[in-house]
Amino acid sequence: MSKLLLYLKTQEFRKNLIYALITLAVFFLAVYIGLRIYTKHGDAQEVPLLKGLTISEAKAILDKAGLEYQIDSVYQMDAQPGLVIEQDPSPKALVKSGRTIYLTIITEVAPDVEFPNIIDKNLIEASAILNNYSLKIGDTVYVNDIARDVVLDAKFAGQSIKPGRIITKGSRITLVLGNGQGANEVEIPTLTNLTLAEAKFALKGLGLTVGKITGDITDSATARVIKQYPDSTARFISIGSPIDLTLSNGTAENNIPIQ
Repeated sequence: MSKLLLYLKTQEFRKNLIYALITLAVFFLAVYIGLRIYTKHGDAQEVPLLKGLTISEAKAILDKAGLEYQIDSVYQMDAQPGLVIEQDPSPKALVKSGRTIYLTIITEVAPDVEFPNIIDKNLIEASAILNNYSLKIGDTVYVNDIARDVVLDAKFAGQSIKPGRIITKGSRITLVLGNGQGANEVEIPTLTNLTLAEAKFALKGLGLTVGKITGDITDSATARVIKQYPDSTARFISIGSPIDLTLSNGTAENNIPIQ
């Protein structure tokens, strides 16, 4: 222990201590300077406002500021393609030179979606579904049908479109809706070879009535329709209209009105 104390009092120890302190100070100074250089301390700058600019304008500003950029894109209907809508970091944030700024722009090409099933949906439901799929209602066409404001058909470019068909986002869809009034006309049925009871039942089901009944009749229960007016070649007739029937058992020769 006495030797150690004697050594601490020597000139040699004092020189070694001074050298050690100088070396330690130089080391910390070098580390400090190196960190300042590495982190570019004091070289911060504000991120410029890029949101709302076109991508070409934003690139020019970032290049001038010595900042890197990375671009992502999304599609939005009725938005200008190439417009910057988001940026990270936000404007006025302090960053170093060379920092990457992340930009989100509006893409020019709309992605595709599968057309949803909106048949038998009311207008409000169909509008919400189409909006969720980024589709638009281009026009509404009303036809006679008892289902008021219910989608009976959907058309794209003049053609009916089925659920699952691939269609571009932003496309305009024409909706065919019921007006709640029902059909004014029905297709004329073919009644030949039906009995009178069967013909009456068929006409009643279509909202039509039995008109004048004539024919060669021996038994009205078994007589069958051999002629009708108007016949099915006329295609359509207004609801409530009468259909005249000619009946026959195949035995009589004269048309006898049936009372």
